[in-house]
Amino acid sequence: MDSPNLPENGVAQNGIMPNATSPPNHDSGLRSALIFLGTGCSSAVPNAMCLIQPSDPPCHVCSQSLSLPPEKNPNYRCNTSLLIDYFQSDGKHNYILIDVGKTFREQVLRWFTFHKIPCVDSIILTHEHADAVLGLDDIRAVQPFSPTNDIDPTAIYLSQSAMDSIAVKFPYLMKKKLREGQEVRRVAQLDWQIIEEDCQSPFVASGVKFVPLPVMHGEDYVCLGYLFGEKSRVAYISDVSRFPASTEYVISKSGAGQLDLLILDTLYKNGSHNTHFCFPQTLEAVKRLCPKKALLIGMTHEFDHNKDNDFLREWSEREGIPVQLAHDGMRVPIDL
Repeated sequence: MDSPNLPENGVAQNGIMPNATSPPNHDSGLRSALIFLGTGCSSAVPNAMCLIQPSDPPCHVCSQSLSLPPEKNPNYRCNTSLLIDYFQSDGKHNYILIDVGKTFREQVLRWFTFHKIPCVDSIILTHEHADAVLGLDDIRAVQPFSPTNDIDPTAIYLSQSAMDSIAVKFPYLMKKKLREGQEVRRVAQLDWQIIEEDCQSPFVASGVKFVPLPVMHGEDYVCLGYLFGEKSRVAYISDVSRFPASTEYVISKSGAGQLDLLILDTLYKNGSHNTHFCFPQTLEAVKRLCPKKALLIGMTHEFDHNKDNDFLREWSEREGIPVQLAHDGMRVPIDL
């Protein structure tokens, strides 16, 4: 089983994994990859308040975020989102997008162009909060142009509860017959596919099998993570405050089997939060689940990428599990 190699502080290890500061090499198109379009919290980084009402001294992370280009600045973080570049046996690439948040258009401009991503073949949603869905209108920007909407719709997989909420937020994106005399308006064309919030109900999107991983995002709300990959087992969990026992079993070494890569939520550096893991809970979860490697996402401006990865390097050596903060634009080659 081939597991991904993680760079330290965004620098390639063993020449295997290029970071976001280097364009993909010629061979990168011959393998699947995970591309981190966003690794930040809902309000993203920089934190606007740090810029309009700066502290004394000013916030280092937020100040730096405006002084460096994105490919050289791992502290600039858009809403959490992952693009799966699935390389099939016939040589074709399928592009599967997890979550389409408020910063989606910016992510397209920054990272679709950088990594030469030509389209989105399917979309998977974790939940219906703003940082996961408010970019849905901009999906039309990555679809073929048709003033009459005469194109194949993009499949989008989501729970019934997410569907009910999105139908209220974006009624014009729902498929419906035009009334007599009603004008055609160009909008994103989406093929809504309802999935179950159940580890026992997998589905296939663009050739990849996904297992829904229900997790608590606050005790009154269920969010979905996803398990995918056959050659390498990957779990993506962006919004979690607690694992139900059934979900934890599926992704733990002591349960259904060790993950090759765990991608996990970590909101604040210290303390706790009612709807998200924070750094202490995240590291405890990593130790308990015991994946081969882990990448952390969802960070606020409290995290300084390089400094905190220095800490994580020491933690990883002590605990025997390589862990680091992911960053926007990171590309992780992996066999799926």
